[in-house]
Amino acid sequence: MPLVLNGNIHFGENKVQEADSKWTEVLEKKPQIRLHMIGKLQSNKAKKALQIFHYIHSLDSKKLADILSKCENELNKKLSYFIQVNVGNESQKSGILPNEIDQFYTYCSREKNLNIVGLMAIPPNDGNEDKHFQFLYEANASLGLKELSIGMSADYLIALKHSPTFLRIGSSIFGPRS
Repeated sequence: MPLVLNGNIHFGENKVQEADSKWTEVLEKKPQIRLHMIGKLQSNKAKKALQIFHYIHSLDSKKLADILSKCENELNKKLSYFIQVNVGNESQKSGILPNEIDQFYTYCSREKNLNIVGLMAIPPNDGNEDKHFQFLYEANASLGLKELSIGMSADYLIALKHSPTFLRIGSSIFGPRS
């Protein structure tokens, strides 16, 4: 892994099983690496995800928050979480709705004691990405959160105008998934 050898420490994966097979040995040798779960996390894979990842960018439901909180207690481990917001209210996408951000943040951080570090979104491809990123930036700031996970290979240049701390640009670096 040339990026690991050149000192990069943040890497994202879409699937728990794939991350487990690719990163377990690497993480043992390079404990400074921080692995990010950027894909949809199925609740039945939450415990395994907590054993592998340091960040989860796809916290999108109370059910998942409940399971992650329970698993953190069982494993005596704390992760950093991004709340996934469905900024375009698209039925095919996961995430909480924009009008639920404050309530969901309170639930996760206060009731479930999860370490919420920021918001994440994948905006609709409707030509209004700038507007969606600005909304998320403002919502993130209103909660006092320090991290913001926006921008992928197709829209990261637009996202950069809104101060993301994490960009998810895998296909531009590694090519399309096979």
